[in-house]
Amino acid sequence: MKDDFGRDIYYLRLSVTDLCNLRCVYCMPEEGVGKRCHSDILSVEEIEEIVRAAVDCGIRKIRVTGGEPLVRKGIIEICRRIAAIPDVQELCITTNGTLLPQYASQLREAGVSRLNISLDTLDGDKYTTITRGGSLKDILVGIDAALEAGFDNIKINTVLMGGVNDAEIPAMVALTRKNINVRFIELMPIGECAGWSKDRFISNSKVLEMAPELSEVGSSGVARLYRLPGADGTVGLISPISSHFCPTCNRIRVTSDGKLKPCLHSSDEVNLRGLHGQALVDTIRNAVRIKPKQHHLDEDSRSGSIRNMNEIGG
Repeated sequence: MKDDFGRDIYYLRLSVTDLCNLRCVYCMPEEGVGKRCHSDILSVEEIEEIVRAAVDCGIRKIRVTGGEPLVRKGIIEICRRIAAIPDVQELCITTNGTLLPQYASQLREAGVSRLNISLDTLDGDKYTTITRGGSLKDILVGIDAALEAGFDNIKINTVLMGGVNDAEIPAMVALTRKNINVRFIELMPIGECAGWSKDRFISNSKVLEMAPELSEVGSSGVARLYRLPGADGTVGLISPISSHFCPTCNRIRVTSDGKLKPCLHSSDEVNLRGLHGQALVDTIRNAVRIKPKQHHLDEDSRSGSIRNMNEIGG
């Protein structure tokens, strides 16, 4: 499926809930989010119907997100149904990892092929501060559970925050020696952190400054890939602010309440609820056509999405 700028759109990020068992400072309000009625979010059946329509349009990769997707009731059934759809080539989940001891094996059996685990620090006290109460031990146990379940291509997502975790860049890079992939993501001025001091927003170029032994080895999607000498894993730099990857953007998003977002950084949304069959397929195709050429966050943070990250799905 092509947009009006010739980009091949084959990747759907699907949020199944805006709820989370953590309260990361850049993602959601300290007080959390108000509990929704069950009817406010997409049902399992609606999710399957939307994914089938998206696949008919050319989507081939699905990433299930949140909030924290593993707090969603029926998450295993959701994954099982998506994985069973013909032409879904890859089904991934982004999770904070804390519930993986309970779900890792079930996710693997349901057809999930890869996990991305959010981990912004290796310091226990700092982790508790960033997540507003989380325990680093929980996520480390979760990573072990994922490895035991057979997930052998785990990616760690690390959001860089100046003066918070940037000093840990070498330690995070070193994780790639253990056959773990690490992705550094530039902090984006969306939702909770839109008004933060500019000192908190640092370029991914700092990773290369603090780990000069990294060598570039290619790219994967919007990430530029690097590797330490002799390491099994890779370091990926995802740089939406310092280095626009908009020309190679390949994705769309669907929120847990059924809105299709052609661009993460735009407030444009298209409602998919209540649509079926060809009308749903046509609406998805038309929404992709309004995908903007690029975002303008580096010019004006106010031009971005008004939702918090937990509502968008990252």
